[in-house]
Amino acid sequence: MIIATITSKNGIKIRLTDERWKHIVLMHPNLTDKQRKVLSTVKNPDYILRGSGDEKLAVLEISKNHYLVVVYKETTKDGFIITAYESSDPKWLFKKETIWSKHL
Repeated sequence: MIIATITSKNGIKIRLTDERWKHIVLMHPNLTDKQRKVLSTVKNPDYILRGSGDEKLAVLEISKNHYLVVVYKETTKDGFIITAYESSDPKWLFKKETIWSKHL
């Protein structure tokens, strides 16, 4: 079941399913009450990084060296959220290629 659909920076509709949300909160219980923030991170990130394969990472800086990362995939027609987590390791995170930044 689709919980929500938002639009990525590329204009692609990205869906969050019930199954994926359950996975996210099971693996990262600190995100239980942050569903809106996860969705808004894909819609309005601070950065988009290249992930593994064709995955993208939408990144929102929560505070200095503390980030919300949402992993998602896009096709030409639509896409979906895979997972989300918080990271306090900018050295690891920003070793990845930056595809887009609101700071440029």
